[in-house]
Amino acid sequence: MDRWTAGRGGTLCRVSTWAYTAHMLAGIACRLPGPKDTCMTADALVPAGTTAAADVTREELQLAVRNHGMPLETMRYDITPVGLHYLLIHYDIPRVDPARWALAVGGAVERPATCTLDDLRARDAVTRPVTMECAGNGRARLSPRALSQPWLHEAIGTGEWTGTLLWPLLEEAGLASDVVDIVFAGLDRGVEGGVEQCYERSLTPDQVRDEEVLLVYELNGAPLPPQHGFPLRLLVPGWYGMASVKWLGRITAATERFAGYQQARAYRYRADADDGGEPVTRIQVRSLMVPPGIPDFYTRQRYVRPGPVLLEGRAWSGAGSIDHVEVSDDGGERWEEAELDAPMGRHAWQGWRLRWQAQPGTHELLCRATDTAGNRQPLDHRWNLGGYAVNTVHRVPVVVTEHPPDA
Repeated sequence: MDRWTAGRGGTLCRVSTWAYTAHMLAGIACRLPGPKDTCMTADALVPAGTTAAADVTREELQLAVRNHGMPLETMRYDITPVGLHYLLIHYDIPRVDPARWALAVGGAVERPATCTLDDLRARDAVTRPVTMECAGNGRARLSPRALSQPWLHEAIGTGEWTGTLLWPLLEEAGLASDVVDIVFAGLDRGVEGGVEQCYERSLTPDQVRDEEVLLVYELNGAPLPPQHGFPLRLLVPGWYGMASVKWLGRITAATERFAGYQQARAYRYRADADDGGEPVTRIQVRSLMVPPGIPDFYTRQRYVRPGPVLLEGRAWSGAGSIDHVEVSDDGGERWEEAELDAPMGRHAWQGWRLRWQAQPGTHELLCRATDTAGNRQPLDHRWNLGGYAVNTVHRVPVVVTEHPPDA
């Protein structure tokens, strides 16, 4: 099946395969057209809901200033300080009175329940470091790109989350034998895709049990802040952040597949608007580098002085632990394996480091991770309509010089 992708010079090209060359420094994902490919102007063929324009729209800017990413230099912290953890809020932050709040558990269960925050805190508690990443992390580097939150690399964070396992609570409620989905409804409401809705997602009963899903009420040793879902949120370790519903108010056991907007229309890998697609689930293997040296204020160009330089970063995957991380200083021609820190936890990022001998000149530093399931960060990205799971290698251009410019 033919697909559309942006080529050089602002054209959109019909390509006969999914092979793309990701030119991340230029913010372009493209494939040079072959004999069976056709090109037309981008304005004529950009898929609905995307744009090939380099400029950020006013609507994207509104989202960018409302939500925020984690500055990459703060990957030096094992546990991300709460104010630096990435944040994506679909609608409004609800104001919740914890004294009046309660979690309703119902649907196809033998014993419906209502749990106060005190009830949940009285249950067996677990505290785990878990890395969370937005499914759209990286979409702003694509062209065409989805018109949504314009993430570059920074939609990540690792928190120390405290709560209680959900599965024992569902066992106590007594799931009916024909339950196929557990539906989670947040207290936030809005309009998306022309539909008024609360934010809702679902998991199968097996997923709730096997993924050790948590009902979380603390982050980094303190009650959840309002922006992170106070008083209670779901946490699905190893999955992209869309599954971890904030401001949780209701859990419903359903005997039919949940077909809400966030499950059936959003967060799916689709080639075009008519493609039903496959659901976005586990976090794809990824590594990022702490940008070395010092930045130019406006362009963020990095300047590094010659000599030994410690390159460091983090790597993570929802499909397994990290097997190894490699670093290149010549745009990917040659790779050197980095040293890995000890794992922090099953679903937490892992530190890596490499001593680099910086030589004067311009360099493109790259890092890529491979997990124990054999998944490796790709050099090229397989484009999808929503701009999900863009886990291509991290590229960091640096200028090595004794005298960084003053302006």
